[in-house]
Amino acid sequence: MLINAFVMLIIIQFIIGMLFAFNVIDGSNQFLRQVYESINSLLDPVLAPIRRILPQTGALDFSPLVLILGLNAIMIILGNIVTP
Repeated sequence: MLINAFVMLIIIQFIIGMLFAFNVIDGSNQFLRQVYESINSLLDPVLAPIRRILPQTGALDFSPLVLILGLNAIMIILGNIVTP
């Protein structure tokens, strides 16, 4: 359940970031800006090592996708260990 909550935070961060990037939501919206910065402060310690390993791709950041795939792999492995 904790991994699912973490994945949801990553997806929310991605969606809010895209809304800001494409000017769907104005950057001066203080509530969403604070939510986005709070989620970033939680996820940056986890995403930073992945960003260092991945090659630079310009404006696209694939580290959230890599993290989601890694967390799903961990859930599958733990699921197989717990229920043989």
